[in-house]
Amino acid sequence: MPPAFDIQKQQNALIVRASGSWSRQAVSAAPSAPESMTTTALSALNGATAVRFFAADVTEWDSSLLAAFYAIAQEARARGLVVDASALPGGMAPMLDMALAVPPRDNGVRKREPGFLETVGEKTLAWPGITRNVVEFLGEVTLSVARFFSGKASCSSRDLWNVFRECGVDALPIVTLTSLLLGLILAFVSSMQLKLFGAEIYVASLVGVSMVRVMGPVLTGIVLSGRTGASFAAVIGSMQVNEEVDALTGFGISPTDFLVLPRVLGLAVMTPLLTLYADVAGIAGGFLVGVLMLDISPAAYVNNSLQFMTLSYVWIGLLHALVFGFIIALCGCYQGMRCGRNASAVGRATTAAVVNSIVGIIVATSVITIILTVLDL
Repeated sequence: MPPAFDIQKQQNALIVRASGSWSRQAVSAAPSAPESMTTTALSALNGATAVRFFAADVTEWDSSLLAAFYAIAQEARARGLVVDASALPGGMAPMLDMALAVPPRDNGVRKREPGFLETVGEKTLAWPGITRNVVEFLGEVTLSVARFFSGKASCSSRDLWNVFRECGVDALPIVTLTSLLLGLILAFVSSMQLKLFGAEIYVASLVGVSMVRVMGPVLTGIVLSGRTGASFAAVIGSMQVNEEVDALTGFGISPTDFLVLPRVLGLAVMTPLLTLYADVAGIAGGFLVGVLMLDISPAAYVNNSLQFMTLSYVWIGLLHALVFGFIIALCGCYQGMRCGRNASAVGRATTAAVVNSIVGIIVATSVITIILTVLDL
């Protein structure tokens, strides 16, 4: 039996009664196209106050019938008419209700691109919400850390050791390469100026102090931002897309304890250790330049390095590294936890995690340097 619409008016209510087979094959072979039947129903909406759908005589159906009902119901809603789909059989009524609940993407109208002032206004108005979300996240992490030290956190020791390995041992090759090259560059560039005064020997102290106090922690933090912070955001963001974070909540497990806490603690512990390793690698790079290019004896280079390097410089570098570890982990986990539910949102979260981490490292370095200068350290 071909698909058909029986359209009647009863007391200002438009009755749309479907019958026949509304499968894709039957619709394509029907003498009357569904578009023409839909157009007839739309023209009958004039003067009606409600639209009621019936499909008791439909033998089979698929999305073709739903599309026809949806076109009529959408136009009826636009005119302010009441749409009644309660008489539809099976799952047809809930599917039609869900389709009507989602508004059209752009209503067929191309949206105007916002101007500069509109963009600035939107970003400004968004700041209170962002600030509230950041404060809430920091509060959740603080409570999670308190639960960890009281032995009540839902944190797996296996996950914690995996984070230690990922942040520590797996990062050694890239930290070695970058730190060694940075030491080489510092020694080579500084030697060009120190040669003018015949003070090439001070290359050793310059490289050693700069690496231990600031350059080693900053370089390690930037490397970990691009490597580990981005990984945190991508992994947690992918779990958001796959609704694994919602599953943890459904099982009564705190996502902050299970996902964020191991990463924050792991990176906060491993960043100072990697910084010490980066300091040694950078000093080794400067040693190669001093011995091989500047003809400084190995003993003189080592003695000059130790002469100007104090233990306070080491502690200052470790303080930088500890702060950087928290910043990188918090930025990566925050962007992952606030990630959207699609692939592009994961990419944006990963990018934002790296950018926020690097900016946070630079700002933190400036603040710590100012504080230490005021304290004369």
